[in-house]
Amino acid sequence: MAYDDVILRMGEFGRYQRRIYLLLCLPAIICAFHKMGGVFLGAKMNSRCILPWEDSKNATFYLDPKIMNASYPYDEKIGGLSQCKRRANLSEIYVSTNDEGREDVQSSDNTTRISTDEFITCEEFVYDTSVYKSTTTSQWNLVCDRAQLRAVGDSLFMVGVMLGSIIFGSLSDKFGRRPIFFWSLIIQLAGGILVSIAPEYISYVIFRLIVGSTTSGVFLVAYVIALEMVGPKKRSNAGVGCQLFFTTGYILTAAFAYFITDWRYLQIAITIPSFVFLFYWKFIPESARWLLTKGKHEEAKNLLQKAAKENGIDIPRETLDCLLHETTECNSNNNRATLFDLFRSPNLRKKSILLFFNWLVNSGTYYGLSWNVNNLGGNDYINFLILGAVEVPAYTFLLLSLDRWGRKIILCGCMIVSGICLLGTLLVPAGHPWGLTVLAMIGKLAITSSYGGIYIFTAEQFPTVVRNVGLGACSTFARIGGVVAPYINHLAEIWTPFPLVIFGACALAGGLVSLLLPETLNKQLPETIEDGELFGLKEKKLKPKKNKKQHELQQLDIPRNDGEPIKTIKTIENGIHDAKQNG
Repeated sequence: MAYDDVILRMGEFGRYQRRIYLLLCLPAIICAFHKMGGVFLGAKMNSRCILPWEDSKNATFYLDPKIMNASYPYDEKIGGLSQCKRRANLSEIYVSTNDEGREDVQSSDNTTRISTDEFITCEEFVYDTSVYKSTTTSQWNLVCDRAQLRAVGDSLFMVGVMLGSIIFGSLSDKFGRRPIFFWSLIIQLAGGILVSIAPEYISYVIFRLIVGSTTSGVFLVAYVIALEMVGPKKRSNAGVGCQLFFTTGYILTAAFAYFITDWRYLQIAITIPSFVFLFYWKFIPESARWLLTKGKHEEAKNLLQKAAKENGIDIPRETLDCLLHETTECNSNNNRATLFDLFRSPNLRKKSILLFFNWLVNSGTYYGLSWNVNNLGGNDYINFLILGAVEVPAYTFLLLSLDRWGRKIILCGCMIVSGICLLGTLLVPAGHPWGLTVLAMIGKLAITSSYGGIYIFTAEQFPTVVRNVGLGACSTFARIGGVVAPYINHLAEIWTPFPLVIFGACALAGGLVSLLLPETLNKQLPETIEDGELFGLKEKKLKPKKNKKQHELQQLDIPRNDGEPIKTIKTIENGIHDAKQNG
């Protein structure tokens, strides 16, 4: 009897599972705070050079238009006055107040003069505080020649997410899910506070990288514990439900940022909620499956019997004993595969490369659109709120259609729709930012569905023996996409629709090349490398193994690094393996 059979016997989603599941889904909200909070922590602010007669501490952004026109050159790239240069010769221009109390620019003969066309680069700036009181942009003058540092900070945050999935994943496999979950929380609390008091930009980026790594540790470990206690038929809905908690945190981030416009206080506000989860120590158990893999059989059996009892079901000790040998044996067999097995045969190699590209595109586009709020025009808070809200219908659509229409048509169709909408921004007339916003929202909705669908589609493409390895490799490419996305968004400094066009072209290309992958819905899935090579070839058919009983396929949700589930296929005979934390 395998582990899944015990879960079926005790109840797939009984009272015990519902309690643990709800408690462990809540940390997804704070992970969303940190992943999406960077949009407002480092938001762009309108700026101008400080003028010679102004005091940097008391200067206000808005001046009389005559002063502005006389002091700054016109910048064709932004379609307005330069924010990075001012005219060099301003000695004859001074500020006076006329009878109406309005500031005016006058020379000694009471006529306005425009100085010579000699320009100097600004060293000090005045910022528009009408939307944000302060951000890291105004704190460390991340404008003009230093604007690319904003992209560096966001990129390094995603490097932290990648490192965290590897480091905390390995530690949780060695020392257990439960202690690593709480250590991640403690580090997240400490790192988040250090971010808020960072004295300069380098330390700010380093502390943000640490916080990024803990988002993997907190969510992944919590997700594994929760999903390992849920029955096979309930894992798909439970996985999407957990992702909806992440979306809830996404939306709440906008509310925090709207009421807290100082970046240091905002960072504290999104960090403090982590403290509440430290009280979980008395309520959250260790993973029963991890206990089994570490030979702690008695602890695992006690935990499973306690869960069954809370669900009102009695499982005899003898029944639990049946799962130990098979679960341990399948774990040892599953660890023999390597990354090189994905490239030994041409068909499997082709599918692997296509999937790597699609994961990179999906992740890059998803995070690129999520973080591109400041470049869309209009109200940043409303744009961000809508970008988060569209994820609800996106995942609902995925639940309703994935098992009806097939994986391939969902992945290809959503990526193509997203690509067309984003490329459609090229047709939006100048001066119509709402057009960019609408198309970006539709593109975000479509890519969110695609990003959710690619997990189960990918898992079903790889043979059982290399499934975890393949998912881990794909997840690495997804993280690369997240690392690159901020730099693509930075291209909006050159031309506002530039990021949307690049994301759109990549999404469209990804959707088209996905047509080369075989459909997996209701297909007998590959188990060996040989099966994987034959799977999807028109001239050959995947033949079932002789002298072997048919395997009953079940779905297993394995967490991914950004808090969204990976749906893969496991057999009851093989049991449930430990989720590879780096995947």
